[in-house]
Amino acid sequence: MNALKNYYRKERHIARLLIMIVAWLAFMAITRFDKFYTLINFQTMAGQFPEFGLMALGAMVCMITGGIDLSTVGIANVTSILMALFMKSQMDESGNIAAWVIPFAFLLALLIGCAAGCFNGVLISKVKIPPILATLGVNQLLTGISMVVTGGNAVSKIPGAYSAAINTKILKVVPGKRGMMMGLIPVQLIFFVIAALVVWFLLERTTYGKKLYLLGTSENVARFSGVKVNNMLIKTYALSGILAAMGGMIMLANYSSARADYGSVYTLQCILIVVLGGVSPTGGRGKISGVLLAIVLLRLLETGINRFPQISSYYITLIWGAVLLLVMVLNYFVDHPIVRKKKTA
Repeated sequence: MNALKNYYRKERHIARLLIMIVAWLAFMAITRFDKFYTLINFQTMAGQFPEFGLMALGAMVCMITGGIDLSTVGIANVTSILMALFMKSQMDESGNIAAWVIPFAFLLALLIGCAAGCFNGVLISKVKIPPILATLGVNQLLTGISMVVTGGNAVSKIPGAYSAAINTKILKVVPGKRGMMMGLIPVQLIFFVIAALVVWFLLERTTYGKKLYLLGTSENVARFSGVKVNNMLIKTYALSGILAAMGGMIMLANYSSARADYGSVYTLQCILIVVLGGVSPTGGRGKISGVLLAIVLLRLLETGINRFPQISSYYITLIWGAVLLLVMVLNYFVDHPIVRKKKTA
């Protein structure tokens, strides 16, 4: 019992998220077991959350510096649009593409995301524009570019080979007596896991991670410690841009089209995930484990809510906004116990 109490004190954000996940799974088991606990449902969730989960990882590293990245959705959309247009330009009359097209499109997407992220970093570090304004402006700029390029329409009829490559599932099993083959793990989930491991390694096992947390704790201390703050900010926002571009790749495959306004709710979701996962909005604190649990929790919540037909899907955004405010208020009182004591006195 003492060990559990000590763990809760040390990792209270992780413990709370685990409790909420278990409680929600138990609630769904009681109320909607047959509709929620199915293999197809969990496969669908595993294929959907990586697109905004990757953006949330990018938002996390930026928030650890004490900044914020509101351009992730804009980067994801412009990336998916340019990828789609490039691949369509390489299609022959029968709709096929050469083997090199998809790998080149991947590389193109990563370069676009990196360039957009570097632009954010330069505006913040060199021009000294506050992160919230710089990234919001870049988001609007990229959305405008997407609108001009597409005329506000969706770019559809992308090569089937691309969607097939991303939407496929690995680890085949043979259910039933008919020998029907079924995949278990979506490729999107594999991409997300690899990206999460890379981010974890950077934060926990490299000097980059140590400098990142130091920068978020105190920029002045970081400068006196020899940290090149401007370079760190540019690298961090470039990393966020790359992760957002990867999210755009998955969005393109999931929707089989690209459009300037896809994923408009993901900006709020990313901020909610990061704050819910225990990352401090003021910087210097946060772990990827908490963010990963928050991603899983939000996907479970949204999927579970959709299993209740009497609850309109329009309430989802309202719920996310309310949860974000509630989490920030709770975190404030947890981090400021003196204020709480004064009020109770």
